Amino acid sequence: MRNHKALIAWQEANAVTKGVLKLSRTSWKPQYAAIFGQLQRSSVSVQINIAEGYGFGPCPRMRNHLRIAYASAIETEDLLELLAEEGIAEKGLAAELLLSCDRSQKLLTGFIRKYGMLDYSRPKGIKGEE
Repeated sequence: MRNHKALIAWQEANAVTKGVLKLSRTSWKPQYAAIFGQLQRSSVSVQINIAEGYGFGPCPRMRNHLRIAYASAIETEDLLELLAEEGIAEKGLAAELLLSCDRSQKLLTGFIRKYGMLDYSRPKGIKGEE
């Protein structure tokens, strides 16, 4: 593969970032500034951490960046859902972004699994865990 932009996960993340910027231009209001600011940061984090992780190649640093990208994709999804549920975001664009965000998460999960780096184990002592 020539560069990180050839990764479909990066392409989906890039589509989400561009859509978030568009959504921010069309739906932003002062009372939602914190939500839109966090949404912009989290969506950019997905794209940039995929790129940076790719630059390291298969190693622990790559794993770290891919996990950060995945966590940021979950954060992005939650924020988009909040904006959609509250009627703040344009419904069609929010739905489109949620689909791309979901695809990006699935692709990241596959990418992480490919390198044997997905571990959802939780530390002991968390409420509800034995």
